[in-house]
Amino acid sequence: MFGKNKKILAIPKGFSAKSIRTESSICTGETIIGFYDETTRKLCFAELVKNKEDIAAFYEKYGLSVGER
Repeated sequence: MFGKNKKILAIPKGFSAKSIRTESSICTGETIIGFYDETTRKLCFAELVKNKEDIAAFYEKYGLSVGER
């Protein structure tokens, strides 16, 4: 009844669902997810993820499903 309306963000210009990638740190083991830019070889709009639910939330944030790669 009083649930939050989740705002779906547009996929950033120059990226697609296929641009989404996760990377893990060798030192700390932390994992981040974001849109991979092939020219700079870096993740843009990156966020820290701790579990599979965080990954699913990232996809939902952009109106995608996890299998939509």
